This record gives sequence, C-alpha cells and structure tokens, in this order.
Amino acid sequence: GWLVECRSSVDFPDQSGQAGSDEGRGLEEREDMARVEWKDDPDEHDYPAAEAYLGLLADRAVVAAIVEALRGAPVTRHKAKDILRASGLPQLPADNVHVAKDVAKVKSGRPLSPVLLVRGEIGAGRPLQVADGYHRVCASYHLDEDTDIPCRMADVPHRYVPDVSRAGESQ
Repeated sequence: GWLVECRSSVDFPDQSGQAGSDEGRGLEEREDMARVEWKDDPDEHDYPAAEAYLGLLADRAVVAAIVEALRGAPVTRHKAKDILRASGLPQLPADNVHVAKDVAKVKSGRPLSPVLLVRGEIGAGRPLQVADGYHRVCASYHLDEDTDIPCRMADVPHRYVPDVSRAGESQ
C-alpha cells in the first residue's frame, strides 16, 4: 500500500529560531503524527457508491462509461488541498461523523481506499467531481493538507460532452 507520513516535512523552529527541533511545536502537533496508509486499489464497494452519486448528475449511459473508465484508470496522486480547490467542495469539519471515522482509521493504522474522481473542464466551468471519497479527502486534509492522496481519475467521455462552442448560434 501507499504510506504517507503526515507533517513529516515540516521543520518547526526551536527556541533559537533554527528549524528541525521539536521544542517549538505546539502540544497538538506533538501529540500524534499520524501516518496515512493507503490501499493500492479502491475498495470494490467504492464503484457502486460513485455510480449512485454520479447518477444524480448524468444519465445511466454516461455514468456507466465513467465508472468503467474509473475501473481501468491508473492510480495517480494529488494533494488533499488541490482536490478540494478543484472540486469547489468545502472542507468538512473534523467532528463530521464520517471524517472522524476516517481519521480514527488512520490513527489506528488501517489503510484508506483511494478516491475516485471525474476530471473537471475549465473551459466549460465544470469542476472536478469527487465521485467517491470526499470524507477521506477531508480527513486527510485535517491530518495534513499536503497529503498525497492516491486517486483514480476519469474524464467524461467526449461523446457525452455537449459542444458548448456552438451554444447560442442560430441554426
């Protein structure tokens, strides 16, 4: 699996102002440097969850094509903060029941499942869609916003993307 040590690259200044000492750390930061472990592949139940969510946004044929593409997509890594920014989704609070559950998994050493994403389109004003794994992204962000999260990402198949360049033209 993937293993990411949260906050491992942060050097806190010591009393002399030099980086690298624990003395300048706050109690919360010293408390428990969580290590986020990730599975190599998404859990099988993540795909029907993605399908259910995407079914609210597109018809059955589009959703089936996207889920098929997600199953075959390579795993890539993206930072939690970038996923939230690209999706336009808010950071859920740490006390959200699902976020807290995922943070507890991390602290107990259990691996999280990679997230499933549908690429956005800047020109069309379409944001990234977190098809499955929003709470895992938020949990990772709370532990370290720079966490590299393994993801499978698919594009909306071109045959299903409307041609917005011709919108508004008279026929």
